[in-house]
Amino acid sequence: MSSATHLLSKSRLAVLGYGSQGRAHALNLRDSGLDVVVGVRRDGASWKRASSEDFEVAEPADAVREADLVAVLTPDMAQPGLYADAIAPFLRPGATLLFAHGFNIHFGQIKPRADIDVVMVAPKGPGALVRSEYERGRGVPCLYAVAQDASGHAQARAMAYADGIGGGRAMLIRTDFKEETETDLFGEQAVLCGGVSELVTKGFETLTEAGYQPEIAYYEVMHELKLIVDLFYEGGLTRMLQFVSETAQYGDFVSGPRVVDAGVKARMRQVLTEIQDGTFAKNWTAEYAAGLPQYKRHKQADLVHPIEQVGARLRARMPWLSPSVAPSPPRLPAWGAPVNDELAEDVLIRN
Repeated sequence: MSSATHLLSKSRLAVLGYGSQGRAHALNLRDSGLDVVVGVRRDGASWKRASSEDFEVAEPADAVREADLVAVLTPDMAQPGLYADAIAPFLRPGATLLFAHGFNIHFGQIKPRADIDVVMVAPKGPGALVRSEYERGRGVPCLYAVAQDASGHAQARAMAYADGIGGGRAMLIRTDFKEETETDLFGEQAVLCGGVSELVTKGFETLTEAGYQPEIAYYEVMHELKLIVDLFYEGGLTRMLQFVSETAQYGDFVSGPRVVDAGVKARMRQVLTEIQDGTFAKNWTAEYAAGLPQYKRHKQADLVHPIEQVGARLRARMPWLSPSVAPSPPRLPAWGAPVNDELAEDVLIRN
């Protein structure tokens, strides 16, 4: 147990949610020697899985009653109701309420009691990576922030929690709820999910509409994207330029700015403005309350796009993609080594 984690050595930690992030946090905290209870709905799939992995499991309200720190690792839209029903009435004065994303605090969907600490620890990677890096003796960099410090120890508790899930082995970066929320949403919408998926599908459509085989179009704009992203991941633009051909580099220089031009950047600024002024949060909250009609329509359109039909046929002939036979990922330098690697963003789903 590290000196930072030692701060929580006599505390009881309730992890609410046992999805991707919740499971990873709970396992890492327990392996760091901390006392963890998992709070989930009784007899659901998460209850059964956490029980099978030897956790003490309780209904959320029961987990909160005995906790000194409560980590809320459920989906964003479920958190306000969970806070009102199972957290606020039962959380001890002076306890710590922890989030992995600042959405509900920053946009006022949750208004915490004044007698508790409110902090954030946001790993910069999906739950599976948070767990696998911990098991390798490494960690995933974490952002941490304090929104409310009732005890006078909120920052120390946040850093101790980050240390407990492995972040202290890598890098801890101080931020605030506003910065984390707005940059995270922007990254998802403009680049990592929205931007990339639209670039790929529009590229596929351009090639197939010009008469090229859809299978070849798929390989060029979807399949090979991983090769470029891996180079970005390992060493940024410098590494990518080091490993692609001079022809590809020249095409990058003269054609990239024609596709992603000043108009795209202007529209990115508009996306950011709508995140900053709360328009996106208002629209997303209203969409969720209405039963997700637009969300479902857009998602279905992506799922039935021709690129998905072609990709499904091609991937069925790629046995190396199966988790049971896939090679282990390359072992990059340990976090904190001279190479300043950055982890891919955890987009969209954090639970």
